[in-house]
Amino acid sequence: MVGAECARDAMGAQGRIVSSRYQLQSRPLGYRQRRSSLNVLFLTHRLPYAPNRGDRVRAYFLLQLLRRHAHVTLVSLIHDNDEAAHVGRLKDDGTDVHAVRTNRLHGLAHSVISLPTTRPITHAMLDAPGLIHTITAAVAARPPDVVLAYCSGMARLAFEPVLRDIPMVLDMVDVDSAKWADLAKVSRLPKSWIYRREARTLRHFERAATAKAVATLVVTERERETLEAIAPEGRILVVPNGIDVDALRPPEPPADSQDVVFCGVMNYAPNEQAATLLAREVWPAVKRRRPQATLTIVGSNPSAGVRALASASQGIVVTGAVPDVRPYLWRAAVAAAPLRTARGIQNKVLEAVAAGLPVVVTPNIFTSLPPTIADACIAAESAEALAGAIVSLLERQPAERRGLATRARVADLTWDRQLAAVPGLLDEAAARRPAAIGMAEQVVAS
Repeated sequence: MVGAECARDAMGAQGRIVSSRYQLQSRPLGYRQRRSSLNVLFLTHRLPYAPNRGDRVRAYFLLQLLRRHAHVTLVSLIHDNDEAAHVGRLKDDGTDVHAVRTNRLHGLAHSVISLPTTRPITHAMLDAPGLIHTITAAVAARPPDVVLAYCSGMARLAFEPVLRDIPMVLDMVDVDSAKWADLAKVSRLPKSWIYRREARTLRHFERAATAKAVATLVVTERERETLEAIAPEGRILVVPNGIDVDALRPPEPPADSQDVVFCGVMNYAPNEQAATLLAREVWPAVKRRRPQATLTIVGSNPSAGVRALASASQGIVVTGAVPDVRPYLWRAAVAAAPLRTARGIQNKVLEAVAAGLPVVVTPNIFTSLPPTIADACIAAESAEALAGAIVSLLERQPAERRGLATRARVADLTWDRQLAAVPGLLDEAAARRPAAIGMAEQVVAS
C-alpha cells in the first residue's frame, strides 16, 4: 500500500485511492511535542497532504512524527493544482516547505531520452525543472543533519553534490524493481519490455542507494528479503505501515448490508486487473448464490475498462472519486482486495479492517499482512474460491462479520507505534556526519 506508489506515479498511474480517503486525523496537523535541534531534510515525490492516497498516507504520518522530533525542511514535488492548493496547509508550526511543480511533458520527453541509457524512467518522471536549485537553496538556508528520502525516486537526489556528504535514511517502502518485474510478467508488449527495463535499471539503483544509506526502511519482511538479495551489504530494517485507528473506527453498529466494496485508484494496472477479475470472473458466481448482493468499486480515475464494469443488472457500481471513502466502508458487509501483483502492505486492507469489515484477499496480499490483521481476512486464489469466500461472509449475520474484524488488534498498529524507530535512526545517521560542515555553503558559492 502502501505499495511502490512512487514508481506507479512515474509510469503514469494517478495514485491509489480517492480524492479524499478520509478527512479526520488522529490529531491536529500542528500537534507537537518537544523537539530536538536536529535538522531533517525530508524529500517526497508527492506533497504529504492530504492523506488521501497510499503514497501520501505514510509520508503524512512520517511528517507528523518528524515535526515532534526535529526541525523539518520539506522539499516535495507537486503534480497538479489540487496538490498545490495544500502547500499552505503545511507551512505552519515552523516547517519549511519548498514545493516544485512537475511538468508531465518534460517528464515524458526525458523518459524517452532515457530509454537507451541506464536511467530509470521513475527518475525521469519524478523530476522537475528547478528541483536541484530549490534543494540547494533550502540546504544553504538551513543545512540539514540528515536526509530522509521517501521512495527510490527521491533517493537519487542524495547523490547530488549538494547532498552527497549528508547522511541519508531511505524509506524505500516497497522494492520498486520487484514490482515492475511482477508487472512485466502479466503485461503485453511494449509495456512488458518497458517494465522489464524499469525493473533492471531500478534494481541497479536500489543497490547503490541502499549501500549509501545509513539505514533503508521497508514495510514487510518479504520486502526486506527481496532487497537483501539485491543489496546484501545494506542495512535494511522493517518499519511497517500503520492505521489511523481513530479516524476509521465505525461510529455505528454494523450495517445489515450485502454490499462488497473494493477501493483503489482505478487507472493503476494491478487495481484495474483486480476490479476486472472481481466483476467479470468472481461476481457472477456470487450473484447466483446471493442475488441481492451488490459490488461497489470505489476509487479515482477509473479507466475506460473499469467504467465498463458498471452494471445495473449485476448490481455493480463504479463511483469514481468520492470525498470520503469511510462511509462506503462503514455501510458495506465485506471488503475485497483480489490483487495478483501487489507488494508490501496494502493500506486498503488495513483500513477496511479498522473500519469494521472482514476482507477477502489473494494469497500474495495475505502473506504480507500483520498477523493481527490476517485474523480478519480470508485468502483465496481462484475466482471460484474468491466467490466462495465472499458468499460465506455475506451469509453471516452483520454482528458475526463485525466480530471477525474486531478480532484484529488494530490498536497495536497505530502509526506512532509502527514508526517509533524512525527518530532514533535519524539521530544515529546525523551523528555520522563529518565534523567539518560548511559543504552546503561551498556548493552554493561555487
